[in-house]
Amino acid sequence: MKYNVLTYLIGEGFSNVFKNKKQAMTSLGMMCVTMLIFGVFFVIGQNLNHFVDEVESEQGIQVYIEKTATDAQIQELRTELLSIDGVNTIEYVSAEDALQIMKNKFGEKSTLLDGYEEYNPLPASYVITLTDLTLTEQVQNQIRQMDLVSDITSSDQTINTLVKLARGIRIGTYAILIFLVIFSVFIIANTIKLTVHARRREISIMKYVGATNSFIRWPFAVEGMIIGLISGAVSIAILAGIYYLVMQNSTFIQFLNRINLTMLQFGDMLNTIIIIYLVLGIGIGVLGSTISMRKYLKV
Repeated sequence: MKYNVLTYLIGEGFSNVFKNKKQAMTSLGMMCVTMLIFGVFFVIGQNLNHFVDEVESEQGIQVYIEKTATDAQIQELRTELLSIDGVNTIEYVSAEDALQIMKNKFGEKSTLLDGYEEYNPLPASYVITLTDLTLTEQVQNQIRQMDLVSDITSSDQTINTLVKLARGIRIGTYAILIFLVIFSVFIIANTIKLTVHARRREISIMKYVGATNSFIRWPFAVEGMIIGLISGAVSIAILAGIYYLVMQNSTFIQFLNRINLTMLQFGDMLNTIIIIYLVLGIGIGVLGSTISMRKYLKV
């Protein structure tokens, strides 16, 4: 019966996995832990970036206008604000609107403000949203230098905390990924090395009869890839289950809703996670097998 080369290489790769079940299971477990830890940090980072985007789209810098400003001056101020680099949208809030907003916040006690219709102490303002939250301080410094601006308010601390947290998680994710990849390569390399060592005589014979390094190496590379891909599939299933449990935690979700934040659906991140896990699984498997075979191909 004639087998083509591809069938032989894949078949040998699967055969190696089943011949060395204990070592394969060890590698599989370590790879699952590696990918799961990375996946947790990845989804946290993605959600933090999503939170920043939500705050970015809703969070406004409120620019209060001097009460002596004329309509023409208010329009001129609008033009100046729009010219600032980083300003996304701008909305005018009249003194009357500001009073109504205040009444809405007071709820049942809004009657306490009934006497302020004739003389409204609240100033008109512009509410500005930004294209990038990291520009908040820069934009505010420019606004403060403008005439007719009496005051500025914004949640700088909240904004800066979210931005710094998202950046820190991103850096931490990359650092942990590098460490875990190195660790996984080491584990898979040593697992495959046991298989290679057991077949070292067979490999030497294959070399002497003219087999190329690639032909000898690929079954072991396929073994590493199989371990990596199975680990990725198992890790995605576990990660999805954990994420689903978090999404079902009503207390946590209600807390996010109170601060006007929402979590991403797992499906929104699934395609990216699959691609990353495919690259990690295949890459770590091939790299681990390459390292483990280096010595045995020098005949």
